[in-house]
Amino acid sequence: MTLQNQSSPSPAPNRKDPLLQPFTLKGLTLRNRIMSTSHAPGYVVDGRPQERYRLYHREKARGGLALSSFGGSTNVAPDSPSVFGQINAGDDGIIPHFQALADAVHGEGAAIFCQITHMGRRTVWNNGDWLPVVAPSRVREPAHRAFPKEMDQADIDRITRAYGDAARRCQEGGLDGVEVLCHGHLVEQFWSPKTNKRTDGYGGDLKNRMRFSLEVLQQVRDAVGPDYIVGVRIGSDSLDPEDLTLEDNLEIAEILEQTGLVDFMNLNRGHIDSNRGLAHMMPGMADPLAVHLQTVCHFRSHVKLPLFHACRVNDMATARYAISENLVDMVGMTRGHMADPHITNKLARGEEDRIRPCVGAGYCIDRLYEAGEALCLHNAATGREATMPHVIPAADGPAKKVVVVGGGPAGLEAARVSAERGHEVMLFEATSQLGGQLALAAKAGWRADLISVVRWMENELDHLGVTVKTNAYAEADDVLAEQPDVVVIATGGTPDPILEEREDLVTSTWDVLSGAASISGSVLLYDDHGQHHGPSCAQFLAERGCQVELATPDRMAAAELGAINYPIHMEKLYGLGVKMTPDLRLRDATRKGNQIEVTLVNEYSDRAETRLVDHLVVEHGTLPMEDLYHDLQARAANQGQIDYDALIAGRPQKAAAELGTNGDGQPFVLYRVGDAVSSRNAHAAIYDSLRLCKDL
Repeated sequence: MTLQNQSSPSPAPNRKDPLLQPFTLKGLTLRNRIMSTSHAPGYVVDGRPQERYRLYHREKARGGLALSSFGGSTNVAPDSPSVFGQINAGDDGIIPHFQALADAVHGEGAAIFCQITHMGRRTVWNNGDWLPVVAPSRVREPAHRAFPKEMDQADIDRITRAYGDAARRCQEGGLDGVEVLCHGHLVEQFWSPKTNKRTDGYGGDLKNRMRFSLEVLQQVRDAVGPDYIVGVRIGSDSLDPEDLTLEDNLEIAEILEQTGLVDFMNLNRGHIDSNRGLAHMMPGMADPLAVHLQTVCHFRSHVKLPLFHACRVNDMATARYAISENLVDMVGMTRGHMADPHITNKLARGEEDRIRPCVGAGYCIDRLYEAGEALCLHNAATGREATMPHVIPAADGPAKKVVVVGGGPAGLEAARVSAERGHEVMLFEATSQLGGQLALAAKAGWRADLISVVRWMENELDHLGVTVKTNAYAEADDVLAEQPDVVVIATGGTPDPILEEREDLVTSTWDVLSGAASISGSVLLYDDHGQHHGPSCAQFLAERGCQVELATPDRMAAAELGAINYPIHMEKLYGLGVKMTPDLRLRDATRKGNQIEVTLVNEYSDRAETRLVDHLVVEHGTLPMEDLYHDLQARAANQGQIDYDALIAGRPQKAAAELGTNGDGQPFVLYRVGDAVSSRNAHAAIYDSLRLCKDL
């Protein structure tokens, strides 16, 4: 079958681009070679994909991709409970939700698959129905920490039936196919000699270790019939000497193909049973682009089944190479679509340079583990499709003059969105370059790709005709001389030294990374922030020969970072010999000759400790740069206040004409966003500006 777009036609494809060529999978014609692979964004409600989930996948389909696979780690049985916001496909109540999601995606011309799994040991017992965790053998997973029960025959029979029942629900839900997740989960746990220590018919040699997976796939095929699309996601090389090798997985792939039960293979690489393993299986900016892609070549020469792959394929050149060289049949740009769900349409329109890039920041996955929802670092509309637009509509009324002060992420987004609305925009930036703290963070070694966020914003402002003035320290008269209708203060913040009376003894992480401070010798880096700033600076100093101790009042260094970024920082810091000391709060610092004596107090014993070092570096967030805001506040029609009720509800702020002029007769409204309000992160700054300016 061929899916047709029911709402608005896609742009005419460029027949010369291999990414835009159709592909037929078992009678299903996919309109191009670009897909989003199954993942769990955490948008479920009570285990069901409801409105937020539907709108998220509909937007990607609207953006032109061919296949949106969803439901990462969708659970099939109650002893595989959701631990990071997965779908529950364990009962027929899921079917109407599948139908609604299928209708939404089909209506935009794309196909849709669901991934199903039993997580085996990769889950917890103290969630859901509080059932014992089960696995082939009693081998604990380091990441989820449960001690599993060894499965008996009744467990095996029950769970294989559950796979078949879940596949039937996918089919009855109108989905185009189903993918059985093997890699890292129960199926692969049977395959792997590291986790399968059984001595019965399900253990021992590879033939026996594959018995469970073949029974699962047979149940799935029996449930959906011969014509329905069934695939598997498997590993290629575990990169663990105790686990499955490339040769093992090639043999597994050949056996699976020979059964005739499988229609495609989706290939991962690495292992996911530890945080460090997961961080490299889903690589971020510390790893090269498409770091696992070449492994797929081995499977191309061993099996004839269609091959899918997604892993840090962030850019169109890499994706195009994967297709043109016949490495894969469908290329997954999963995190790329979180950054920009309209990748394919922009490509087809000849606007490849306007695709918002995924920079591999890992905020999406870290945010999922932190707060149960995946969010993109610099696309604040992703996951908020009900209230935030990916394509900014033009304003209905006359164009306004918008002045933005500050060229960090908040200011850049305010300028971009305002210009998309059709307004005349001028941006003042006090320094010689745009980017603010993002440009500073990009100086810290492996996080250099953050500069791509800034470069994309700069390109968009240029495309939209925004006037940008750098090296322009704007004061109130400069702003008012532009006769603005709207003023957005995005001046950011300055480092908070904590020890105000000892400020002359404190060096900020900003001064270190920017090169403003020349530091050598011994350094006590005090991090009371818990984000990237402290460990990035510690790495920067250690790489330049400093002896660094990172002290924090938290229970561990980088306490606010998640499973994707934390392991990378730890690899770097331990490798450089950085000492990390938790549970210590900075109390004081005094000059001792040419050195600094730093006093720290233990959070739990109240015992004071001292360090004698050459430099004290402090990371404690920022203090708002708010002088300009206060200088303009009394002159603004809204007194500089944002109507939070309107902001939250998605209603426009009142214009100056609605509020009346002030005493000076200046008909403008004033807002401030980002760190000019309070110390937060880049996503919060960008979200501030998007939801404020989308209605100007």
